[in-house]
Amino acid sequence: MKNNWKILNLLSLLLTISLVACSQPVPAQPTAPPPATVPPTETAPQLPTPTIEPSPTPVPPTQTDTPAPTKTATPLPTDTPTASPVPTYTILRGTINVERASCRYGPGSIYLYLYGLIQGANQDVIGRTDSGKWLLTKSRGDNKTCWIKSDYLILNGDMQSLEIVYPDKYTIPPSNQGYKKPWDVVAIRSGSSVTITWKSEALRPGDEEDANMLIYVIETWICQAGQLTFNPIGTNLAQVTVTDEPGCAQPSHGRIYFQEKHGYTGPSEIPWP
Repeated sequence: MKNNWKILNLLSLLLTISLVACSQPVPAQPTAPPPATVPPTETAPQLPTPTIEPSPTPVPPTQTDTPAPTKTATPLPTDTPTASPVPTYTILRGTINVERASCRYGPGSIYLYLYGLIQGANQDVIGRTDSGKWLLTKSRGDNKTCWIKSDYLILNGDMQSLEIVYPDKYTIPPSNQGYKKPWDVVAIRSGSSVTITWKSEALRPGDEEDANMLIYVIETWICQAGQLTFNPIGTNLAQVTVTDEPGCAQPSHGRIYFQEKHGYTGPSEIPWP
């Protein structure tokens, strides 16, 4: 009886141990680590596959006709225009052949007086009027020029070799006194006669060179005997009449200056009829 009790206690103990063991949590089975991921390798960029162009099949050269040389027309020689010879002018030497000669600012006795020359005095002669009646001169070493009547000079050469300098290459001295040039100039023709009139202010006292000075100088280029001739006229009246004949190739013309002892105002052109 006592042995059965021991056996029962032993079985009870074993059962208890078995129940306790069954109640213990079963340890989780370790899971295998996930496989390592290998980072993707860089893919080299794909270069375009070079294409090889087929070599062109050489084409044998074709024979071309060589053009025959064309004839070039040779220009006929033309006459080369020859340049007109440039006229050369001389400077002459003149000697006063009268007791006293006046040298003036313009080519005529009506122009203002510059200085006088005595007989035997020498002047360089550098120009003339178209008719040669008046000569442009100067003293050596002096820049002032003035006009002397050609009758009063003995020249050492031909007068025709002198250059015509009036009116294009010589200017009479201008006035600085504020005078107006003549205005309302009118020219009327009657046959060969041309009458010229104008208006002007009066000469102020003290502006006359001397008692013989004329206030107006009328320069005309008029036709006489088939030649256009320079003809200066002086007057104190605002009117003058000239003879202008037909028969000249160049047209007649003229102009008016107001004259006082300091110089000239103008010119005013004449509307030639």
